Amino acid sequence: MTHQFRGILALLVVTLVWGTTFPAMKSLTADFSPIWIVFVRFALAAVLMLPFLWRARRADYLSGALVGVMLFVCYVFQVEGLARTTSNRNAFITGMNVLMVPLMGFLAGKKPERRIVIALLLAVAGLFTLCSDGAASWSLGDTLALLAAFSFAIYIRMVESATRKVEKLMTLTAMQIVTVALCSALWLLLRELPLGATAAAAAYWNHIGAGLRASAPNFLFLGLVCTAAIIALQTWGQSHSTANEAAVIYAFEPGAAAFFAYFWLGEVMTPLAWAGAALLISGMIVSQWNSERPAAVLAPE
Repeated sequence: MTHQFRGILALLVVTLVWGTTFPAMKSLTADFSPIWIVFVRFALAAVLMLPFLWRARRADYLSGALVGVMLFVCYVFQVEGLARTTSNRNAFITGMNVLMVPLMGFLAGKKPERRIVIALLLAVAGLFTLCSDGAASWSLGDTLALLAAFSFAIYIRMVESATRKVEKLMTLTAMQIVTVALCSALWLLLRELPLGATAAAAAYWNHIGAGLRASAPNFLFLGLVCTAAIIALQTWGQSHSTANEAAVIYAFEPGAAAFFAYFWLGEVMTPLAWAGAALLISGMIVSQWNSERPAAVLAPE
């Protein structure tokens, strides 16, 4: 087995694991606010990533913190959207971030390549088909997922710039994860956590404690496997495969999410919705083909 083939297998595992994050987080929205889900997931991951911050450059800390704030915004939109729509629709719409990156360049005045125009047309057709199958009309959750896709596109641009300046990529990644955990903790302190020793506060903490105990396996999976461990595998896999191979493999993440959503949550897509999903995936593949690097680099789902 060649190193390249092993790298492709590693990226396939990464894509499959990323696909599980959508139904995993969706199942948590029944008991937790989106910020609680983001906080617990990234706090657990931050514990494992702290060693990569040892003796790093101050500039790397700053770059990671700035990108981390943007990543926090991405996850707020994504998980808020998950609470209001199905996980498979959220996955397909959020996956459009790889198309929005070149679209942002077009809006900035850069003439798009022919493959980008084709990809955008496929994506628009796919999104229209996916959301017009009669099973469920466009919702607030879909809008939030679209905002998440746009936010991830900005995040990808920021990562692209930061990776050219930092000394150690894992320091950049670790600082992002720690920053997301800190931002969500601050949000909880300022907006959600009850003040004082009141009956309402006691009930709130009892609810959170019971939920954490019941959902501990889910949170551990999201934080330790899907966020911390999978980044190491992703980094290794991309070092042993080409950018084109990684881009094509990553494009199937929404399909993996829909597969796991069926078995995890019982979510079912109609044939028309699957046709729209196929068009979206085609657009994602076309948009990344011949690109210098896969757009999802260092973007944990």
